[in-house]
Amino acid sequence: MKSFEDLFAELKQKAAAGEGTSKTVKELEAGKHFIGKKIVEEAAEVWMAAEYEGREKTAEEISQLLYHLQVMMIACGLELDDVYTHL
Repeated sequence: MKSFEDLFAELKQKAAAGEGTSKTVKELEAGKHFIGKKIVEEAAEVWMAAEYEGREKTAEEISQLLYHLQVMMIACGLELDDVYTHL
């Protein structure tokens, strides 16, 4: 099982490596607009799963939303502490 911090470190490493086969690198290359659309899409899927699909599907969709949020953080040059400051 991966923590939020572990995922962020892994994604930053993938971004730094710049491997073209990485989903993370492809999203970063597509830009903030593309990533933003993925965030909106995943947020809607979280809502629908919570309403109609149960705990397991909701947890899965939340994990996907968190992934795309972290990709946006990397695209914006944010660190975890930048976000934690506002929690």
